[in-house]
Amino acid sequence: MENCVNKLLLALNENINLQRDEFANFTAFHGIGSAYNKRWLGNIVPADVLKLSVKDAVNIIATLSESGVFYDKFPDYIETPNYGDKWGRLANYIEINDRAIAVMDGGCTCKGILSCIKLLNAIPPSAKSWANCVILSQVWQNIFGDAYEKGPFEENSIYGLRLNTSYSENIIDYSIVDKISPEEQLKAFVDLAHFRGIKVGFRHVISADQMKVAKHYEDDVTFNWQNPEHVEIYINECVKLMNLGFECMFIDSAKHIGGYDMENYTGVGALPEYHQMQYILHEIRCRTGKTDISFVGEKSSFDFERYRLMGLNAGTDFITGDNFYAVRDLSETLKYNREYAPGVEITNDNNEGGLSYEQKLNRINSALFGFYLASDKLPSFMQMNDLFPLRYDTTTHHLMMTNPSYSINGTALSHWENLFAFDDGRFYNKCVGEIFAYALER
Repeated sequence: MENCVNKLLLALNENINLQRDEFANFTAFHGIGSAYNKRWLGNIVPADVLKLSVKDAVNIIATLSESGVFYDKFPDYIETPNYGDKWGRLANYIEINDRAIAVMDGGCTCKGILSCIKLLNAIPPSAKSWANCVILSQVWQNIFGDAYEKGPFEENSIYGLRLNTSYSENIIDYSIVDKISPEEQLKAFVDLAHFRGIKVGFRHVISADQMKVAKHYEDDVTFNWQNPEHVEIYINECVKLMNLGFECMFIDSAKHIGGYDMENYTGVGALPEYHQMQYILHEIRCRTGKTDISFVGEKSSFDFERYRLMGLNAGTDFITGDNFYAVRDLSETLKYNREYAPGVEITNDNNEGGLSYEQKLNRINSALFGFYLASDKLPSFMQMNDLFPLRYDTTTHHLMMTNPSYSINGTALSHWENLFAFDDGRFYNKCVGEIFAYALER
C-alpha cells in the first residue's frame, strides 16, 4: 500500500511538504531522564488540537519525532514500535471514543479518524519497557443510526455493529473516498500512531444479537455463532484490520465466552463457545502472519489460566489501582506469567462518573509505577476521560450509549470545546502528563 499519509494530505488539498512547528517544539512535554526525547502535547484540552487541520497535526507529529530527525516528507514505511510478541501483557491501553470527537455537522457525525490523528499528538508515547496502545471505540458501522447525531438521551449505542460492509460513516471521511479509500484513511492513522511510538487497536462486541451481517440487496441478518459463514465473515473482518496495521483487539464480554459466569452477563444474545474462540484467535494470527497481536478481554478476571489458554494477553476488571501496594503485590505475584495477566483498571467503558480527579490520578500513578521491576508491570486500562476529562454532565458510558452534540452554535469546534472540561480539565491533563513523564524511562 502506498504512502497513505501523503495520499490523505493530497486528498485534503494539502501539499506533502512538512514544516517544523516551532510552537509545539517549544511547549511539548518531555519524558524525564533518559526518556527526554519522548515528547507529546500536555497541559491541553482536546479542542486545542482538534481545531487544527490534519496538515498541522502531521507537522507536529513530525516535529515531535523521538529520533530528533525532522522529515520533510512523511516516510514511506513505518514499523510498529517493537516490544516483542507478548507486548500486550505489559501495555497501557487507552480507549479513545472516536465517534465522540468526530465532526458534528448539520446533524451528521463524520471524520472521526481525522480527529484521532489530531489527538495523537496529545497521547504520551510508549515507555522504554512497555507500549502505550490507543484503542478505538468504533471502526465498523453501528446498527442504531450510524453517522447521525441524536439527542443526549436518545439511544444510539456504539455496542452494536454491522459486518460485511464498509467502515463507519462516523469515522471515515466519505467526502474524499474518490481520492483515498476508507482502508487507506485507517492506514494513515495507524502509520502516524506508529511514528508517534504508539500501538493501535479496536474494541468490538461479540454478543450475537448486537451484531448484524449486511447482505447485498437484502435486509441485514442477525449474527449467528453457529453459522460457519458468519464466523468466517467475522474472522475476515478482523484480519482486514490487522493487515492495515492494527495490532490489538479489545473483546467486549470476553469473560463470558463459553457460558462462564453468565448470571453477570449484560450483553444481548449468544456468545462464541470457548474452543470456538480459541480457533478464531488462532486463525486471526495465522491469516495475518502476525505473532505479536494482543487480544484483550473485558472482565477476564479470576480464572487467569482459562483466558491465557483462550489466547488472550491481558484482561480488565481485577484491580482498580486505589491501593498502590496491592497493585505492586499483584505484579510480584504474577511476574512469572509472561503471556497473560489481568490489568489495573483506571476506569472502563461503563463508568458513569463519581471519581474525583485525585482518585483517578492516584490510580494512574499505581498503574504506571506499581511494580518492583518494570519488566513485571501489569497491563493497565484507561478511557479518554482519564486523560482528557469530560464535561460535568456526561460520562464515558453515556457517550458509548448516545451520540449528542454539545455545540452551542452548531459548529464542530463548539462541540469539541464543550464536550470536555475547561480550565480544570487542562490542569488535570497537566498532572497526568507529569505522571507519564516520570514513567517513560522505565
